Amino acid sequence: MARSIDIQAHDGGRFTGYLAEPAGGKGPGILVIQEIFGVNKVMRDICDGLAKQGYVALCPDLFWRQEPGVDITDKTKAEWDKAFALFNGFNLDKGIDDLKAALAVLRKLPGCSGKVGTVGYCLGGRLAYLMACRSDVDAAVGYYGIMLKDHLAEAKNIKKPLLLHCATEDKFVPKDAQATIAAELKNYPLVTRLDYQGNDHAFARVGGEHYDKAAADLANSRTAEFFRKHLA
Repeated sequence: MARSIDIQAHDGGRFTGYLAEPAGGKGPGILVIQEIFGVNKVMRDICDGLAKQGYVALCPDLFWRQEPGVDITDKTKAEWDKAFALFNGFNLDKGIDDLKAALAVLRKLPGCSGKVGTVGYCLGGRLAYLMACRSDVDAAVGYYGIMLKDHLAEAKNIKKPLLLHCATEDKFVPKDAQATIAAELKNYPLVTRLDYQGNDHAFARVGGEHYDKAAADLANSRTAEFFRKHLA
């Protein structure tokens, strides 16, 4: 079952989230963090898929401070232009605050076991990493997170398991940045960083230009096992 719910921001105001619940009504929670295209069909489908796996999945609208209800695709130049404008106008720290507010709401839902993981893609991959650093989430997964090099100093704050799926040919993460990130995160036993050779950014975005089914299936199976292990 899927529906929209309201979330109270810590600094006032309210925003919405797409909530998908398992058929059994109960399970661990997973906070799904959007890409730069808003809470679109790709994100809703991810939530629905997680609900079928037995999770209570919530994807909050993180662009609400700029424009509530963004729901666009990666199919046209106009949509890409809008997506990058929203990304450039996004307040990272406010976004983390909003994710923490959504995390608290998810944990308190009647169907949620109280254990909550998070998974994010692109911008969401960056935010999933930061949630591992700045929140009490029980497990975090980031797909092709951008700009992680900017936040390596925060890795010392990671207290729960973090899994990162990284594309070796990611056009938004230069090779030198990939090397720096890999070298630094090796120092943290709670962090698992996996490379997907020959893949570009958004290799797991169904219908996307760089979608690679084999790589996506592998990453998604690893994510499923990771959450089974840490959210049981």
